[in-house]
Amino acid sequence: MNLKEKYAVITGASLGLGSAFAKVLAAQRINLVLISLPGQGLSRLAADLSEAYDIKVSYYETDLAFKQNVISLCKWINQHFNIYMLINNAGLGGTKKFTEATVQYIDSIMQVNVVATSLLTHQLLPNLLRQQQAYILNVSSMAAFSPIGYKTVYPASKTFIHSFSRGLSEELKDTNVVVSVVNPGAMATNEDVCRRIKKLGMIGRLTLLQPDKVAARCIRKLVKRDRVIMVNPWSWLAIVLLPIWIKLPLLTYNIKKEIG
Repeated sequence: MNLKEKYAVITGASLGLGSAFAKVLAAQRINLVLISLPGQGLSRLAADLSEAYDIKVSYYETDLAFKQNVISLCKWINQHFNIYMLINNAGLGGTKKFTEATVQYIDSIMQVNVVATSLLTHQLLPNLLRQQQAYILNVSSMAAFSPIGYKTVYPASKTFIHSFSRGLSEELKDTNVVVSVVNPGAMATNEDVCRRIKKLGMIGRLTLLQPDKVAARCIRKLVKRDRVIMVNPWSWLAIVLLPIWIKLPLLTYNIKKEIG
């Protein structure tokens, strides 16, 4: 495919897995549209990638927790770019007693993880369908396969992403658009995340993933048209095989350590 004037759109692109996706695609000389919250150094990342790999990199800073921001972003993308890849990576989580969660905390998780992903996909799909070949990658989580106390809303939102992706993939299977979902576990995205995961003991340390390796694997599997991408299959096997009466209290007990 001639990618000279086609772009990959990445949300949550300034940090962690999103930044890793940007670097992997830039190394393949793919033009980028990077999306993130304001004040996270996105302009510097865009400039660095453009200079290092001689590609076109545009960026857009906005808060996807607000529906109108998502709609404005989609209009801007559709007006200026032909996109052949959409990576819905932006997501919010957290560990908190549900009784202590604020309305804003709950609403932000639902708006970013569920509403923004759905609307971005819906609004950009006609653009993707115009291309010779196109891809959508939605970033879910291992948490999609089990409820977890003290997270409550987050696993439910990721269950939605997994189900949404599988349904859309089936709906679009006879088109040029491949829809995939990846369900990674905890990643070493920053020092705070690493510290919280390591509190979980040996299991937490052994299952901690590196964003650059996850991103590279995802892109390889995506272009091979894999509909479900697993980066840690042993963890997935364990979580799906354990009965709910074992895994729910076990996961909740471990997660509670983060706030203990």
